[in-house]
Amino acid sequence: MYPAEILRKGIDLVQDGVSVYFLFNQFGLQENLGSQLFTMLLLLGLIVIATALLKGLFMFFMRQTIIVMSRLIEYDLKNDIFIYYQKLDLAFYKRNKTGDLMARISEDVSQVRMYVGPAIMYAISTISLFFLVLVRMLTIDVELTIYVIAPLPILAFTIYLVNSLIIRKSEAVQKQLSSISSFVQENFSGIRVLKAYNREFLSRSAFQDQAQEYRKRNIDLVKTNALFFPLIILLIGLSTLITLYVGGQKVFSGEITTGIIAEFIMYVSMLTWPVASIGWVTAIVQRAAASQTRINEFLSQEPTIKNESSLDLPIQGDIEFRNVSFTYPESGIKALDNVSFTLKQGRSLAIIGRTGSGKSSIASLISRLYDCDTGEVLIDHKPIRQVNLGNLRSSIGYVPQEVFLFSDTIANNISFGLKNLENSEQTNSQIEQAAKDAVIYESIIDSLMDSKPK
Repeated sequence: MYPAEILRKGIDLVQDGVSVYFLFNQFGLQENLGSQLFTMLLLLGLIVIATALLKGLFMFFMRQTIIVMSRLIEYDLKNDIFIYYQKLDLAFYKRNKTGDLMARISEDVSQVRMYVGPAIMYAISTISLFFLVLVRMLTIDVELTIYVIAPLPILAFTIYLVNSLIIRKSEAVQKQLSSISSFVQENFSGIRVLKAYNREFLSRSAFQDQAQEYRKRNIDLVKTNALFFPLIILLIGLSTLITLYVGGQKVFSGEITTGIIAEFIMYVSMLTWPVASIGWVTAIVQRAAASQTRINEFLSQEPTIKNESSLDLPIQGDIEFRNVSFTYPESGIKALDNVSFTLKQGRSLAIIGRTGSGKSSIASLISRLYDCDTGEVLIDHKPIRQVNLGNLRSSIGYVPQEVFLFSDTIANNISFGLKNLENSEQTNSQIEQAAKDAVIYESIIDSLMDSKPK
């Protein structure tokens, strides 16, 4: 608040000082008066600089408190969502696209962070600054204050309308971005199939259609955004003109000084961003609410496969299916119908059949990736639901139909299924032995030797 008041005092000081300076023209006191005037202006200038430095210091503390806190919340929220994603069953991943899952953990969380960080910070700043400035202006001149702030509600309402348009268009852009992410992810995951069937052209054409729609929505958003700052500048200029016109008349009538006009113009500038930010903060709140709703849609889903036992008991290996029937929940396809067999510890069972006959479904039920609809699956003569899920899955060696490699080292991919990685020496020997058993050890060594610089 102080720089505006100091500016007013400085202008009034200069105006009065110049009048007195010329008044003392014949008395030889001009030099002394000029020196004192310069000293006073220098002192006022130093006070303005000091207040600016203090403002910067406290703004730094404010951002350290609120913005850093919002980043920590973002970090926690992303971790919570990722951990919860891992608890959900396979049916959930069959129902939802990977691109949409990624958008919710990245883009939607970022929108929520904007609410708990900048939106809260600017809301607090707006309310406090608006109250302080308004009270200060009213104590100086009530009539001039009413004229000056008259365009500000119009500014806030106009920005709110523009921001509402921006929100709708932003959501359309975000939705299209999720669609593009899903499209690209699916195409790159199935790139071997695309190449094998020579479908690159059709894939490229489909991506071009998606990209054109994204470009169209983005350009539409940019055109709406282009209204934002011109509206602010227009209404600020209107408030400034009213200040000059009404304030000028009051100066001529002797009701106020010239410095008060300058002080009010500074207050108008100070109020501009708070009033403009009302619409911006409202937009962030609405966008964050929509994003949080999308996040909650997944966080509210309960996994159907739950670990119902905490007993840490070793798995011996007896498996029994008793009249098991199973239908995939996401597709409604019946994979198994009244299947029964017993497999003793240490024995082997080969199951053959055409595609879709239920081979993988049996493996999924043994790993308890799904639960059967009717009948019962028993492990070591106990219903599988009563077996500790962690113990069960860590006791199973599973080679899936679809080969998947993580973006990591060969060693980490081979050791992915190892439970205990603390003993590095033992782990390395296990990795080497696994590579030798898979007859890829020599190929790995040869590749490493070829990659070394000559």
